[in-house]
Amino acid sequence: MSESVLPVDGLVIIDVQAGHVEGAHAVPDAGRLTEQVAVLLDVARDAGALIVHVQNDGDAGQVDEPETAGWELHFRPLAGEVVIRKEYDDAFRETSLGELLTERGVKSLALCGLMSEMCVSATARTALDRGYRVVLPHDAHATTGVPAAEGLGEAIPAAVVSRVAEWALGDRVEIVPHAKTVAFG
Repeated sequence: MSESVLPVDGLVIIDVQAGHVEGAHAVPDAGRLTEQVAVLLDVARDAGALIVHVQNDGDAGQVDEPETAGWELHFRPLAGEVVIRKEYDDAFRETSLGELLTERGVKSLALCGLMSEMCVSATARTALDRGYRVVLPHDAHATTGVPAAEGLGEAIPAAVVSRVAEWALGDRVEIVPHAKTVAFG
């Protein structure tokens, strides 16, 4: 884990949608998460970096079902920021994300958002496989805990799940402790 990081070209905010950060279905410590994503967003905006908001289209009845209140993005995109809708964990799969990054000449990304072990991890893996430099601020991604399951084990707290998701990405990803250490340029 690194304390500071070389500047990155773009910010990808994954699935920070109302239903995941507000109300009964919010991830644990959602306030901390949104504060840290806001830090990244402010710095990226000030630097004029590419900002991509990824919006998951959940299944019917899910908290992020399209066109429901929970599906709405928590952060309002500004002019020039891109919204990419997705149906799979990986934000590259069957979306225009790869083409957009290529068109804009992006070589390095900061990733943040939800869920650490699912959409953040899947997107990070594809970005790494495509040769992007990936920075993942520890305090700017989150998930839910894993419930206990008879015969499989005890409950696993959300913070542990997020940390294991980081670790599982291996040594190609740059994990930094704090969003405030990420620079854009």
